[in-house]
Amino acid sequence: MAATATHHAVTHAIIGTAGHIDHGKTALIKALTGQDTDRLKEEKERGISIDLGFAYFTLPDGTRAGVVDVPGHERFIRNMLAGAHGIDLVLFTVAADDGVMPQSEEHLDILHLLGINRGIFVITKADLADAARLNEVRDEIELLADGTRLVGAPIIAVSSVTGAGLDELRAAIARQLEGFEARRPTGLFRLPLDRAFIIKGHGTVVTGTAMGAEVRVGQKLRVLPAGGEVRVRSIQVHSEPVERAGLCQRVALNLSGAERLQLKRGDVVADERLDLTTTRLDARLEIRPAAKRPLKNNDRVRLFSGTAETIGRAIVLEAPGEIAPQRSAFVQLVLNEPMVALAGDRFVLRDETSRRTLGGGVVLNPLGRRVRKPLAAYLKHLAALEGALAPATLEALLDLQEAFAATAARVAQLLNAPAREVDEALKDRRFVKLSLGDEEGYTTAGKWEELKRFAIAALTAHHQAEPLSPGLEMEALRERLPYAVSARAFRALVDRLGRESDLVREESVLRLKAHRVKLGGDEGRLGERLTQALKAAQFHPPDLKQLADELKLPPAELARLRTLLAALERDGRVVKIATDLYFSREAMEAARQRLLDYLKTAPEITAAAFRDLLGASRKFAIALLDYFDHAGVTTRVGDARRLRARP
Repeated sequence: MAATATHHAVTHAIIGTAGHIDHGKTALIKALTGQDTDRLKEEKERGISIDLGFAYFTLPDGTRAGVVDVPGHERFIRNMLAGAHGIDLVLFTVAADDGVMPQSEEHLDILHLLGINRGIFVITKADLADAARLNEVRDEIELLADGTRLVGAPIIAVSSVTGAGLDELRAAIARQLEGFEARRPTGLFRLPLDRAFIIKGHGTVVTGTAMGAEVRVGQKLRVLPAGGEVRVRSIQVHSEPVERAGLCQRVALNLSGAERLQLKRGDVVADERLDLTTTRLDARLEIRPAAKRPLKNNDRVRLFSGTAETIGRAIVLEAPGEIAPQRSAFVQLVLNEPMVALAGDRFVLRDETSRRTLGGGVVLNPLGRRVRKPLAAYLKHLAALEGALAPATLEALLDLQEAFAATAARVAQLLNAPAREVDEALKDRRFVKLSLGDEEGYTTAGKWEELKRFAIAALTAHHQAEPLSPGLEMEALRERLPYAVSARAFRALVDRLGRESDLVREESVLRLKAHRVKLGGDEGRLGERLTQALKAAQFHPPDLKQLADELKLPPAELARLRTLLAALERDGRVVKIATDLYFSREAMEAARQRLLDYLKTAPEITAAAFRDLLGASRKFAIALLDYFDHAGVTTRVGDARRLRARP
């Protein structure tokens, strides 16, 4: 990738070929551009295209469009799919001598499923047929195109040998690309790799069709799905160096830091801010007539998106649980391996063995939920995602997420939309802006009200089930939530819930404002007996088992005893000195006063001296001293305690 001056403007469009094997695709490109796209030795020897070939086409005004030549043989269909994903204008070849063949139908189905609606049907090898035969082939092509996006596309007969029809074809290409606008920028660059190789002295070079936005020399990129980082050392478009390149351009990037990553076709190098991969996505799926049979729920399939492929299964979300040929429906695709897929990305499905194209469609929600109930609401949200970017679209997307809230940047990524458009739509009153701890995010008003209802209902149920409990631990409530919320974000959400509802947080415990622990009836009487037992024991309190024995409670009641002691502690009647060790309030205060009186006349006290002072065992004396240390009364110095210095 040596540096030279750039002389040519570049049209942001990709011209691709398609058609049956040996129907003259590569010869046509060579006749149009003067460039041979068969670069492999095996391709030269066998006379067929095996992998993708690349060239550029110079338009009448001197600008250049990229060209991708795809193989036609059914054995290399995955290579064809890798090249077809970025095509803006297709030259679909049908040889005059053969006419329409099996791969003609499959290639056209794939183009249809990928959303390619600009095309020219080229009858190649026109020098081998008379006018009558050419008319027959035209009829075959019109029949083939019926029901696809290329119905009504121009049909031009050419000969790459004699040059007949080439000028007409060049003019038709120029007309098709006149006023062509590159695909809508989304703000984040993506490059699905179709080639990755090492050039001695230069390092790793990758090529592909750029998506999303521009890339610049020096820019840091993320490699997905693995997640490594690389930097752009230099950029070439059509073998010429440029400082930046972007949408609908064939791009070659020389990357630094890529040697250890073993880049390959199917990987994506993307803006470092893009970290989204998925193994479960929601989509609209269309089944083509060539599938021959319905796609049934949970059928295993092979998915192709960008230059990547993986095995997965299709969950049909609509009745009757299958999709017949020439029908479409919402599906959830569960993938065996993570893949980069954003809203609006197109994909193709083949059967698991990759022998036949079944259908394809468009990604609606890149992060599908495992739990989709209520299904009617889920389908309603998916239908909303088929519309143009608007507050309703964002609301549907956020309601579909397992996460309770998302940052504006993540919403823009999921929707594959420009950040400024998403920011504007999020100003709508149907969204609630939240602090998520260390960042700000958004949820829908509906989700926010649902969270409030859920939290209040959970606390109400807890208070009814455990009236002596002060409340529910925050983490226990977070784990029950119907949405994913991080611990840091939940703390911020709880603070806001406290301002907008009857929820109260006391350290890590949540309760309703009206909740008070009241000991009455049997619990009140048992609590009084507990208090008296601990008062009588003074500095020798019984442990839980001894307390249970003294109060004639069976071993199964130990949990009840703990709950009751915790309630008495909150009531100020007992003090928890250590795990399962409680003193009466009076005994703890008496011990504290004896300690303070002693330290008025002595600089420090040992555990043995404190034991003798209380007339208690060493175990209880040490437990009390540890409690006073934590309470800020004393501080430990070696084996002794001193009064903590007051500030």
